[in-house]
Amino acid sequence: MAAGHPATTAAGIEILEDGGSAADAVVAAALASCVAETVMTGLLGGGHAIYWDAARGQARNLDCFVAVPGLDAEPRPHELVHLDVPFGEELVHYAIGAASSGTPGLPRGLEELWRAHGRLPWPRLVEPALQLARDGVEFPPAHASCLAMLAPVMTLDEGARIYSPRGELLQAGERLEQPGLVAALESLAEEGADAVYRGTIAESLLGLSAERDGLVTRADLDAYEARWSDPIAVHYLDWTLMTRGDLSGMPETAPRLPRVRGLDATERVLALVELFRTDGQGSHTTNTTVVDAGGNACVLTTSLGLGSGDFLPGFDLHLNSMLGEVDLVRGALVPGQRMSSMMAPTVALEEGSIVLAAGAAGGTRLRTALLGMVGGVLDEELDPAAAVERPRFHLAGNTVNAEPGVDEDALVALERCDRSVRRWPALHHYFGGVSVIARGGAAADPRRSGAVAAPR
Repeated sequence: MAAGHPATTAAGIEILEDGGSAADAVVAAALASCVAETVMTGLLGGGHAIYWDAARGQARNLDCFVAVPGLDAEPRPHELVHLDVPFGEELVHYAIGAASSGTPGLPRGLEELWRAHGRLPWPRLVEPALQLARDGVEFPPAHASCLAMLAPVMTLDEGARIYSPRGELLQAGERLEQPGLVAALESLAEEGADAVYRGTIAESLLGLSAERDGLVTRADLDAYEARWSDPIAVHYLDWTLMTRGDLSGMPETAPRLPRVRGLDATERVLALVELFRTDGQGSHTTNTTVVDAGGNACVLTTSLGLGSGDFLPGFDLHLNSMLGEVDLVRGALVPGQRMSSMMAPTVALEEGSIVLAAGAAGGTRLRTALLGMVGGVLDEELDPAAAVERPRFHLAGNTVNAEPGVDEDALVALERCDRSVRRWPALHHYFGGVSVIARGGAAADPRRSGAVAAPR
């Protein structure tokens, strides 16, 4: 198992060791991430999953992303709070506030994964996250670095108590305490996903939305459903990738990737840099990948966006900010419709058998991180950890962003071609966060303080 935090991974392993399926483990891990990784994700966000059924040799996608709210409301202008957040070496514009929050999808998605492919009782899957909420969880270095950048948002409202106790931002190694999540998870264990859509948490969400000029209504919560669909099959060299389209760019990019096995470091960078080009802002997302003893695989990517800066009183739940994510708002926002997403949980097949399961966080860098790793494992035959940890480069506009260790001759050649090169001082979560399980092992991204483990 591979995920974005040691506690998230431990939750999934606990469930696998108790006889749970890949779906059970992903549900438990995702709930744990909503405690341990709240600078990256949360229960009131959304996500996308892919599930590989080994017995049937079949993959299915699950859409539990955020929906556009306002089904039973009169159209009206709404005010977003605009701010610039330092992201690495540049200021990135965000729009937050309660009016940036869409209808959450993650709780329905987790329940649907469990109903379709789970084996253990639902309350059992909530237990690891509930224990984390009661005990608190260690704050890892990558999350502390992210919090330092996101402090203007994360310390609004109740967030100041959570992320800036004693008036100072949480530091790596300190304990992240979110006592309200105990009540939230107890409600979820007792009521299932209905806690968020019709029960205890729903009432608080609707109350806050009304108080702060939010857009989510009871009709939005009542209407929300997680949706299964067939994945898109994409040809990549000798393999087939089962993934999703939308804003991910995977179906358009993967078939164009050249074989890089045998190229030197300079040739590899120059062969790939244009294919990985995107533009846009940062995103705060996490990914979990599980393969169980029966060969079933489940990959789930989740996010709150940046987060709206609003927290449900008594529950310590942060609202998503997807309506304020400019990279996701393409055209008119129609109430009830799903928002677009760059998420691309993926499995790779060779002659009909699964050889890799992976997903990534990273917004507009998600595709770069994911396909760079996939090529490293499948084409170049790298160990998964080496493929994940290899320094990344990403072309945004006319600027090549490069981690230390990216081939310098290639960067100089790009500069000679009038590209601007920004040399980052260290590995950074700007470049995404990958978790992968392949035939050669598993890996989770150090850029997000990820962790891997296997059942005993």
